[in-house]
Amino acid sequence: MKENILEKCKECLPTWASFSVDDFTFEPPKGFSSFTVGVHCKNEVVPKSVMYRQLQDKKNAILDFNIEKQVFVTLGKSGIAVDFYHYDTNSRIEKFVDGRSLVVEDLLNTDVLKQIANCLYAFHQHDIPEVPDKIFFELLHDKWGALSKPILEQQLSVFPANEQEMCLELQEIYSDSTLEKVLRCIPEGDLIFCHNDTYHGNIMKLNDGEIKLFDFEFSCLNNKCYDFASLFAESVIKHKQEDYPYFKIGLPEFGDKELGLLINFYLDNHTFESEEEREKEFKKLLQGANDMLLLADYKYAMAAIPLSLDPIQKIRFIPYAYQRFNKFLKAYNTRFPENEKSG
Repeated sequence: MKENILEKCKECLPTWASFSVDDFTFEPPKGFSSFTVGVHCKNEVVPKSVMYRQLQDKKNAILDFNIEKQVFVTLGKSGIAVDFYHYDTNSRIEKFVDGRSLVVEDLLNTDVLKQIANCLYAFHQHDIPEVPDKIFFELLHDKWGALSKPILEQQLSVFPANEQEMCLELQEIYSDSTLEKVLRCIPEGDLIFCHNDTYHGNIMKLNDGEIKLFDFEFSCLNNKCYDFASLFAESVIKHKQEDYPYFKIGLPEFGDKELGLLINFYLDNHTFESEEEREKEFKKLLQGANDMLLLADYKYAMAAIPLSLDPIQKIRFIPYAYQRFNKFLKAYNTRFPENEKSG
């Protein structure tokens, strides 16, 4: 794999042409459906490092390649995305940035939340005509539903007996009735260009302290409140459990305090005619973010199913999808009880 990555880098980096694989160090691959590898030259050369991102055979793509590339290029022009040296259907070779991905504990840092809010506000100012008219969750239903259906209906035998039972129940996830539930959870308001994957691991703190967004392959139309909610949604996984599957999906470790801080920092970027107007918008966004938090469970459940056939899994993806989908359904039924739905 190292040789193939280096050859691809050499095609767009003439200064690396004379070096062999022994002249480089390669970071361990990161990621699920696609992966990234940091490549570092041991010699003094410019550039000394790049980030190689494998795009071939991505299981979770929701945008066509040309649209995804246009999104990345547009965001790069405004300084949100990093510069790149090469971009085709198989790979993207990006400028390397020194820093680290955020961890859950970083979300307790007020300065970090403020910078994230500023990044999201700048992101939301973009209007990219090339993105589909369908909203993010409709694209998930179409794209990931098509991937999930044959796995859950035709390949049950590859899973243990207890997971086969989960697969049967998970078949509801790509039904039209589930999509109706999902769309019902989206607050009223304008649909704008959103990141849609503001998981803390997709945000980096650079060595100079700057916070930067990454991973834009899900960026398309949505309600902005989902970008607020999604930031805190991944804190619900509790690892190192005694019983199979050795994790459980719990409640978020964050609440209205952290969400409120994020939204207030976000609103600091906008000028309001009065404090009353700002307070009204704050309450609207806070309620919207809470209302959309359950949609993160739907998204992560849908994302896990196409990964369930991978031979190496950090966690068992069918139980993960099962737990998150049932958490979504439970939250939905609490929010929209039967007597309300029939009224």
